[in-house]
Amino acid sequence: MIKINDDHQFDISETLFVFALDSEAGKVFNDKNKLITGIGKVNAAMELTKEIHRNRPKLIVNLGSAGSKNFHKGEVVCCTKFIQRDMDVRGLGFSLYETPLSGIPPVLEYGLQKDDLPEGICGSGDSFEMNHSETAYTIVDMEAYPLALIAMKENIPFLCLKYISDDAGSEAADDWTVQVHLASEAFNKILFS
Repeated sequence: MIKINDDHQFDISETLFVFALDSEAGKVFNDKNKLITGIGKVNAAMELTKEIHRNRPKLIVNLGSAGSKNFHKGEVVCCTKFIQRDMDVRGLGFSLYETPLSGIPPVLEYGLQKDDLPEGICGSGDSFEMNHSETAYTIVDMEAYPLALIAMKENIPFLCLKYISDDAGSEAADDWTVQVHLASEAFNKILFS
């Protein structure tokens, strides 16, 4: 059983654990319902949609690495708000991060808050950010937004935990390479201990 908070508990066997990369999952999740989507928003959306139609889970848990200037390396942050950071159609009169004509606000609010974890706003985009200066989101990744959107549209509870691997700054690539392998152990302690 996974306890998210006092109101939400889910059977592990009915939970889908979603990662972009196998290196983020490590060996900890080999005996769980694990989905590796590949990097980027399109891959994440396509693979999660296919998996939901094959075997509809009761809970979707997105686990992965992310950069942040607001949180420290090695910290795990729960995200319940999501921004598509590379969506910019202001030239046509839409708000920054708003997907035109979708009816979805620029900040997508969907997901469960895990007890005892700090909360962040995740900015997803198809780029590895190394010069983060935006203040609308506190964490950067490349997959969480479409996963949250699909979970919301499919009415499946969603939990998003990000392991901070780097500061989304000039050393981000080197930091990520070292830190990404530590993510699975951090998730193991939070979810299964």
